[in-house]
Amino acid sequence: MSGKKRRVAIRIDMTPMVDIAFLLLIFYMATTTFKPPEARAVELPSSHSMIELPGKDIINITVTKYDSIYVDYIQIVKIEIEGREVETTARIVRTCDKWNVSEEINRARGKNFRALIVIKADKRASFGIMDDVMSSMQKNNLQRFLIITDQEIDEA
Repeated sequence: MSGKKRRVAIRIDMTPMVDIAFLLLIFYMATTTFKPPEARAVELPSSHSMIELPGKDIINITVTKYDSIYVDYIQIVKIEIEGREVETTARIVRTCDKWNVSEEINRARGKNFRALIVIKADKRASFGIMDDVMSSMQKNNLQRFLIITDQEIDEA
């Protein structure tokens, strides 16, 4: 016999690794939270300012190019499941006009006076509707709000 040794074949089972990869994929898909869709799509005007919005306690007022007004917010609701009462969140979207927008905002605030009021107005919305919305809010003592814009890109 010559001095050659026979090699032993090594076989690695990949099944557990594939199982773990799929479990991680399912876990990340189930736990990821996505940005909720807007009440209506709007084309925002651009500006240089930039501010980070908090993830909760936001009341969105959307003004479309057709001067339609929507108030949307997240509200805690109680539902009954198998005889037990459970708290969960629900997204509420209400259509309103320039005369009752502040009442809808107050309804959305409820007892949460920390809620941040955010206005998203289409850049083609009329000036008059925005003036009416802000006047209605001012008459009802809602003087703190943010107007959302797109970030303007500086070309240097």
